[in-house]
Amino acid sequence: MADAVTLDVEGPDGPRSMRVSSPDRVLWPDAGVTKRELVEYLVAVGDAFVEANGDRPVALQRFPAGIEGEEFFSKAPPKGTPDFIRTTMVTFPSARAHPMLVIDEPAAAVWMAQMNTIVFHPWPSRAEDIDHPDQLRMDLDPQPGVGFADAVRAAPVLKGILEEAGLTPYVKTSGNRGLHVYAPIEPVRDFIDVRHAVIAAARELERRMPGEVTTAWWKEERGERVFVDFNQTARDRTIAGAYSPRARPGAVVSTPITWDELDGVDPTAFTVRSVPDRLRAHGDPWRGMAEHRGTLDVLLGWWERDLAAGIGELPYPPEYPKMPGEPPRVQPSRARKSAE
Repeated sequence: MADAVTLDVEGPDGPRSMRVSSPDRVLWPDAGVTKRELVEYLVAVGDAFVEANGDRPVALQRFPAGIEGEEFFSKAPPKGTPDFIRTTMVTFPSARAHPMLVIDEPAAAVWMAQMNTIVFHPWPSRAEDIDHPDQLRMDLDPQPGVGFADAVRAAPVLKGILEEAGLTPYVKTSGNRGLHVYAPIEPVRDFIDVRHAVIAAARELERRMPGEVTTAWWKEERGERVFVDFNQTARDRTIAGAYSPRARPGAVVSTPITWDELDGVDPTAFTVRSVPDRLRAHGDPWRGMAEHRGTLDVLLGWWERDLAAGIGELPYPPEYPKMPGEPPRVQPSRARKSAE
């Protein structure tokens, strides 16, 4: 077994020689996919990967012993970060601040894979304007008892809602059981406004598919429905980026698809080994996404309409400080028991 290999990775400043240690280490045991294959995948999809995830703070989900071993998140730059990898200062909900890494070229992703990164979690805002997201993101998350096909049924309805609101929606597999729907937006609203816009769209989807979709934050209230995870839009909450591998069996990849492909798509077919060929054959469905930015004016008008009707704020993630207008963060069954 090789102790290390060196790959020349093309970039805007010419090729960089990137050292990869333990290239034969198996990261996905069921599929036998190695660290070298992961790095070669990132090189093969490099342009699409950088367009989707570049110029954004990125959190790294790292697996030193492969997907079946210990994992941890890196948000601060690891020791030994190369000089060519940019950082940007980020302020978190706790009010603390520190730099985060930014991907500007495929070699940066290769180095992150050398540091045992498997899943890449980019922010929805750009490095030069952290406080104003330029992407609206919606996570269709099937709950126990339902599955990917249920998310597929909900996604075109959500597409129609976002189009009614003047946005251009894009879709990708999550690399797990659900779908991620994105829409590029003008970076003029803060995270609170963007989250409220997501809630407004999610509630509209719930009204149109009440037996199939839910915005209930508490798991005990969701039932066998697709949960629209509105809190993935809260500051410092991220989802796996487009073309990011996932720590799931088969070395599956969170993969952009066209809306025409949605019916009958098999998310398990998109893997570290298959996606490069797909890109070469069909191109990147998300290419040029940022050129189609819309505004949140309509969705925020729906938010204000719901507020006037007494339909207000929803709970934030548990690590957040208490937010204005937020309902109590108490599991409903516990609240009822306390009242009794």
